[in-house]
Amino acid sequence: MENKLYICSTPIGNLEDITLRVLNTLRECGAVYCEDTRNTIKLLNRYEIKKPLISCHEHNEAERAVEICRFVLEGNSAAYVSDAGMPGISDPGARLIRECLATGTPFELLPGACAAACAYVMSGLGDGRFLFEGFLPRRKGERARVLEELKTLERSIVFYESPHRAADTLRELFETFGERNAALVREITKLHEEAKRMPLSELAAFYAQTPPRGECVIVVEGARKSCACEDNAQESVEEAIRRLTGGGMSAKETAKELAKSRGLDRNTVYKTAVEIINNSDMYIE
Repeated sequence: MENKLYICSTPIGNLEDITLRVLNTLRECGAVYCEDTRNTIKLLNRYEIKKPLISCHEHNEAERAVEICRFVLEGNSAAYVSDAGMPGISDPGARLIRECLATGTPFELLPGACAAACAYVMSGLGDGRFLFEGFLPRRKGERARVLEELKTLERSIVFYESPHRAADTLRELFETFGERNAALVREITKLHEEAKRMPLSELAAFYAQTPPRGECVIVVEGARKSCACEDNAQESVEEAIRRLTGGGMSAKETAKELAKSRGLDRNTVYKTAVEIINNSDMYIE
């Protein structure tokens, strides 16, 4: 095999979710560096791969990155794996790749499982666009600042969270974002895989009473698009209809807009809009 560093994605739960390329690379490379030797040895034993393992985790990644790059530049091949999923995504690996770029060390990425993408699809909140936020900051003030920045984004957001903090995080999300559809997906690809899909307030209340087990991924739908009907939240439905139709919206467009922004029945709003337009001799569509 070519003398380079191979960044390998590994299973996030089920050990069968590994590619043939990764298995071949782990068998043939000159050295295997990993986040935790105790976890990676289970994977290697499952596929009867005999290879010495060298740790490279968040506490020694800077030093190991120099060592790994030197090893490869001296004419060797090496593989790096994190405990689960893609290295560099909420796992060690980013510093290693930056060191490769800085030193001209050749590397190749071997794709595979990713918990964020799996949870996003499983949530049912997918529309083709999402933001991966990963783990929120531990400090309360910094967490609050980050959530304030995120609450106006009009796309789904994916968070990683540990089981013992999941309920508190869901509560904070509800307090900052307001009511939104959400999902908590846990134990992805494992025996007890589960996806709970509820409004944020209900999800927070559920897990406050029943703390989840296993690593969790939280998916929250994005903010609704701002619209003209939200300019005055105190106005009545009839006043909103007059304002919107007076601004050029048809009865059908007005009904759609108010049904979305205020949670009203579209047919009821449409009938009211038609009556108002008829009484004012406006055009109906």
